[in-house]
Amino acid sequence: MDDETLKKYAYVNISTYRVKTMKALKDDVKTPTKIAEEAGILPNHISKVLRELKETGMVECINEEARKSRLYRLTAVGEEVVEKLD
Repeated sequence: MDDETLKKYAYVNISTYRVKTMKALKDDVKTPTKIAEEAGILPNHISKVLRELKETGMVECINEEARKSRLYRLTAVGEEVVEKLD
């Protein structure tokens, strides 16, 4: 794991919400509602967490143009980081 990825890992690891969100996205593409359900996070918090993870390049939205039911997945870096979280 390179230094940049380690920094991202540390960034995720300091927030239980980020950790739970990353783990919920581990093996699948999901909507924010589904992520919130699986991670045990209130839906009104999930969009902030997803935005933070998106800004750091660990999560991507694959249908940005959709107003509802946006789909999120981990990026390659996100996959690498989530493997280290367990």
